[in-house]
Parts: sequence; structure tokens; C-alpha cells
Amino acid sequence: MKTLYIECKMGVAGDMLTASLLEHVNEEEFVKKINSLNVPGVSFEVERIKKSFIEGNKVHVVINGTEEGLESKEHNHHSHHTHTSLEDVSVLINAMDLSDKVKHDAINVYNLIANAESRVHGTSVKDIHFHEVGTIDAIVDVVSVCLLMDMISPDRIIASPINVGSGMVECAHGILPVPAPATALLLEGIPMYTDHDINTELCTPTGAALIKYFVSEYGNIPVINTNSIGYGFGTKEFKKLNCVRTFLGEESIGSQDTVVELRCNIDDMTGEDVGFFIEKVLEEGALDAFSTPVYMKKNRPGILLTVMCKEDMIEKMLQYIFRYTTTIGVRQSICNRFILDREEEIIETEYGTVRIKKVSGYGTSRVKPEYEDIKRIANERNVSPKEIREDLNI
Repeated sequence: MKTLYIECKMGVAGDMLTASLLEHVNEEEFVKKINSLNVPGVSFEVERIKKSFIEGNKVHVVINGTEEGLESKEHNHHSHHTHTSLEDVSVLINAMDLSDKVKHDAINVYNLIANAESRVHGTSVKDIHFHEVGTIDAIVDVVSVCLLMDMISPDRIIASPINVGSGMVECAHGILPVPAPATALLLEGIPMYTDHDINTELCTPTGAALIKYFVSEYGNIPVINTNSIGYGFGTKEFKKLNCVRTFLGEESIGSQDTVVELRCNIDDMTGEDVGFFIEKVLEEGALDAFSTPVYMKKNRPGILLTVMCKEDMIEKMLQYIFRYTTTIGVRQSICNRFILDREEEIIETEYGTVRIKKVSGYGTSRVKPEYEDIKRIANERNVSPKEIREDLNI
């Protein structure tokens, strides 16, 4: 599975994301495409630079020989007013020599920004006029990321929690707290945090909208075989390396999800009652249930009872725990679970049909016959399960 991971430890802005994603495509082909768009006077340039002895990209959108909005790009806003409506932006994007998919993606990113702005100002989307994000360089940033995502075509896009910076930011509507109101709305549902060591905006509205549109998952980088790494640099200098870093690679077959562990200590139940409870919760949908011998207060022998389930079954499992055990309290933990992909195959053998369980992922694979089938054959032939497995050579 082709997986793209976006690291936002220094926030995210459209130009920095563009510069980072460039590392995963044919740069010459991309620059030629951007410079052939139907936008008068626009020239897109890529500069290869080093920061902290690390080489990466910095991009420049030059309009009629001048880099527009230089003071506003990456972690800042300019204060001059440029009024651009969503319709104006859509007309400009639709006039570009791009595929329908890329145009659709770019306009949808602007729809996200317009919806956030309309909520902030308490007005309708059609009455929204973009200021900083409506300038030509910002539009080219959005189109560039949409085109790059189309060229990369990842199966899965994951991002880290986003560092938004701290302090105040000057924009067209005045001096506002970080993250700016529209950016904060765009980041709803996205993990973010404040970095009090950096007194400026690290996540721009454009960057937030691009992440919201393209990213489906947030968290740590998964297990991948990395093919390329991109560094997209910003203009400002901080003690920390100011970049958006991206990783593109093949993710091992297998998956990850979240499970819940419900645990309680018990010292006054019989073994039969514990066994009954475990059978009951397994029948009712628990992923697993088991008991572990422990020593409790006053050195009493007892058991640690554990029930594993999905998050939507917590309430149901708690009801069974309190109904069928003697505990008066249950502890809960949310756990990440890494899962091998599983499939079952039925094969014909000299002993009849046998179900075979196959698992694979994260660089490993295993095959195992179904125990109940081996047990049945062993009873029929009056031999040990080990002999059956050896004969089957599975």
C-alpha cells in the first residue's frame, strides 16, 4: 500500500507542503506543468537549499517578475486587502490547463476555507471575500498541492498532530490569536498543539484546509518501507528546523486499529464462575477475555480479569462485568492494536477437508491448519494432533 506521511512538527503552509511533496515526483515535469497553466504572468520556481546541513526545496511563485506576497507566505499574513470571491477563485481554477480531478480538488479546498470564513463572520459563503488566501500565489499553492497529490496518488495519507505555534498574528481583519479563527475552525477534528517556544503562526488557513481535505488519519508514522523523503523549507528561521517533512513508501500489508482493555482484580469468585463469565462475554462479542493469577492486598491470591473489546461495546461489556463478577470497579485502557491480514482456505487432504488459516503483514507470513479440524481427524484416526500436522506438512 502506497502511504504518504506528512510531518507537521513545524506546522504546515501551502508553499512548504508543495516544496516537500516535490521530492516524490518528477520535478521537471511538475514545474513545466505549473508554468503552462493559463495564469498570465505566473512563473513557478524551485530553489534547492540547505538548512542545518539538510538539503531540501523552497518554492517561489513569481508574478510579472515579482514574488507576490513574500511577506505573507509561510506562517504569516499580509495586511493589504485583496478582495477575491469564491466564484472568482473557481473561474480562475477552471480556466487552468488541469485535469477535472485536480480542478475539483482545488475548488473543494477553497470551499472548506470559504465555509470556515462564513462561520467566523456569520455570513453566507457567497458573500465571503478572501484576502490573503485569495491572492494568486496562494491559489497556485493550493493547485500545486492538488496536482502533486494526483501525481503521487497515495493509497493512504496520514499526518502528525499539527503544531500551530503561539502568540498573535496580523491579518486583514486585525491582530488575532494563533491559530487565527478560520484556521481554528478548519482544524476542528484534527489533533493540534501549541508551541510556546515559537511566538508566531505555524499553521496557515491554506495549510489547514489542504490537510483537512487530503488527510484521513492522524498519528505516528506507520511501519513503511520508505522510498523517498521530502523537506519543504519556509522563509523564517527558528531554533528548530523550519520545514514540512514528508515520507512516501510502501506500507507493509497488515493494519492497525484501536481496542479497549477493561480490567479488574477479584479475590472472591470461584473458578467455575470465572469460566462462566469468560464464556459469556466471548459469546456476546468480546474480542478476547482471560484471567491472570495475581497476589492482592494482604498477600491474598486472586485473579486479574481482562476483557478486550471495540470502543462501541464498552457499555455492554461493563454491564456483563458488573452483573457476572463480584468486582466493584473496572479500569479502562485504550490500546493501539497491530493486526496481520487473515484469510482462510479449505484444502482437500487424504484425511478429508481441512481449513487453513493464513496470516501476513509487517514482513512476515504464517500458515496454520484449523485446530478443530486437526482434533476431529486425530479422534477419527486415533492418533495425536502432532502426527496429523506432520503428515499434512503444514
